[in-house]
Amino acid sequence: MRRISIFGSTGSIGQSTIDLIRRNQADYQVVALTGGQNIALLAKDARELQAEVAVTADPARLEELRGALAGSGIEAAAGAVALTEAASRPADWVMSSIVGAAGLEPGLKALEQGAMLALANKESLVCAGPLLMETARQNQTKVLPVDSEHSAVFQALQGEDIKAVERVIITASGGAFRDWPMEKLAAATVAEASSHPNWDMGQRITIDSASMFNKALELIETKEYFGVHPDQIEVIVHPESLVHAIVGFCDGGLMAHVGPADMRHAIGYALNWPNRAAVPVERLDFARIGQLNFRHPDPARYPALALADRVMREGGLAGCVFNAAKEIALDAFIAQRIGFLQMAQVVEQVLDQIMASQDLGNAVISLDNVRETDHLARNVAARCIDALTD
Repeated sequence: MRRISIFGSTGSIGQSTIDLIRRNQADYQVVALTGGQNIALLAKDARELQAEVAVTADPARLEELRGALAGSGIEAAAGAVALTEAASRPADWVMSSIVGAAGLEPGLKALEQGAMLALANKESLVCAGPLLMETARQNQTKVLPVDSEHSAVFQALQGEDIKAVERVIITASGGAFRDWPMEKLAAATVAEASSHPNWDMGQRITIDSASMFNKALELIETKEYFGVHPDQIEVIVHPESLVHAIVGFCDGGLMAHVGPADMRHAIGYALNWPNRAAVPVERLDFARIGQLNFRHPDPARYPALALADRVMREGGLAGCVFNAAKEIALDAFIAQRIGFLQMAQVVEQVLDQIMASQDLGNAVISLDNVRETDHLARNVAARCIDALTD
């Protein structure tokens, strides 16, 4: 029986993971489930899966969680320290789907105690990729990608020599505004940006898809995870979201990963790796699909992609600055303080200010340095937003 934990269990990735576990529940012993504000769902899943501990990230909700778990024998805890403690509990496999930089430390703790880390938290690799991968190596374990794009690359590379890779092509749906006239984007609303044409995801990642900041993060992840040069990484808009990534080799051959727009495939692959097991996703009918479409992304529509290229080339803690600024800019857009296109403007201003004033491109990537840089970038981003809204 495998011991597993799910960090971010109440989100879309966490719920898809739980769906797969329910189908073979006798094979798993659930150690920890963690969530945010949805205490009822967190408690319900903890009871059903007989978890050892349930943790809410919000300390103010601890008593509510305790009440929801009363009589179950399941431990309730809250806050950042409790998340770290839960990640330190012995487990064989840990899903990291906490949104944002908050997912980094629990992921590191899971690796330190030898668990395989199924990574759906983009920010961990963006902020501290070398630290995360080195921690896995030191503890003789693996980081398994759960983003559909990186899972696709990972699968295409099985049995291949990374030195033979010439290019890695990451596909993007283009998000909610892929066909909008450019002149309308500045006035795009939060509601409009929160509706994805293909995927069923949370609000923040759906908005990130519309701005393609999620794809910008994935470009940086690709560099950190697979060790390829920025010149080898490409993005192509693929509206159907059926081809998740393509790997090109030095002999001109291309290997594409094709599958339905259902995160349970990538989750199931990570859950069962190095084996494959049946996963309840749609089986594609290519005759019915008829055709697949691809086009180059418009740099003016998606300025986040150029910012990601800059981050990859500057290296060091540039990814941490980028991510922190992006999170604050997204908060400001959701709060309707800034416009849709101003998010990229804020991120660029923060990179300009911080990277020019500090030698972060050559900085040592430690947890303390990541925390300090994250705090600095968030403060600078807040000031940039204040200047835009004055």
